[in-house]
Amino acid sequence: MGGNRAYRDSIFTSYFKDEGRLLEMYNAISGKNYGRVTEVRINTLENVLFRDRINDLSFLLGEKLIVLIEAQTSLNANMPLRLLLYIARLYEKMVENAAMYRRKLVKIPKPEFIVLYNGNEDCPDKKTLRLSNAFEDADVPNLLELVVTVYNVNPGHSPEILEHSRSLRDYAVFTAKVRECKAAGMTLDESIEKAINYCEKCDIMSAYLAAHGSGVMNMLLTEWDFDQYIKI
Repeated sequence: MGGNRAYRDSIFTSYFKDEGRLLEMYNAISGKNYGRVTEVRINTLENVLFRDRINDLSFLLGEKLIVLIEAQTSLNANMPLRLLLYIARLYEKMVENAAMYRRKLVKIPKPEFIVLYNGNEDCPDKKTLRLSNAFEDADVPNLLELVVTVYNVNPGHSPEILEHSRSLRDYAVFTAKVRECKAAGMTLDESIEKAINYCEKCDIMSAYLAAHGSGVMNMLLTEWDFDQYIKI
């Protein structure tokens, strides 16, 4: 990453920016079978997130689909509103401003909104969040909607997804191992190091961890600081 870059990837975005892992994960979630020849264009926005952490992935899959995926360690009922603002910024970036004032209809990729949850709170394997749940006047006809599907990807949950995506399963095991070590009383640095050693020994994210060992430590420390700030 360049020295002038203001935002840092999370482990999630760093790991799944690999197109092979990204396709494997999306196929497992969607039940589709997009092959390696499918064009994937990552277009994550880098200037809309709080502080300095990027933990979402936005990408075009071929020409017909935008997918927004965010790994969450805490349940957030406001994700539909947040993603409404995000998708507006994303379309603004994609569509030439002058085109919106022409008579001809501007065609845009159809969006899909997915949140992957891997925190400690109780959460079903799958749940749906709707923007309309936030509207104060429920009696007014709903003219705006945005639907977010939340998947619990902790080990032991969503087996139909984790069984078909080793990359996502490995990621879930690694993050769970860090939490397990921290809960056992280790410092965060010790927990991360222990989790890295465990996963390398068990061939879990091993190639990625070998290539990004020190970077993994820095990214997780940044994520932990962010989560602690939110709690405070």
